[in-house]
Amino acid sequence: MTTERLQQDVKDNEAILVYFQNDNCPPCMSLRPKIQTMVEQDFPKMNLTFVNSFENPELTAQFGVFTHPTLIIFFDGKEYIRASKYVSIQELSRKIKRPYQLIFS
Repeated sequence: MTTERLQQDVKDNEAILVYFQNDNCPPCMSLRPKIQTMVEQDFPKMNLTFVNSFENPELTAQFGVFTHPTLIIFFDGKEYIRASKYVSIQELSRKIKRPYQLIFS
């Protein structure tokens, strides 16, 4: 994935969660299915994109990601939430809920 492609995806989607991870990060691997389930069940109109930081170091730097996992949620092309390392699914879901409902209700 290129920086331009991800930036275009952010612009083209009303809601997108970008998940930065790497393959040598146990928290990244354990959190990923929980994030996927949360998006599928609670926020079905939100796009979910995964970025492997080892394969895309320039992209990771461009978005200011220096730790893993890092989740960035964009609404209408603007960064709304950034969460890193120890992410609470319940807290993240609570933070996403209101803007998501405003956009899609």
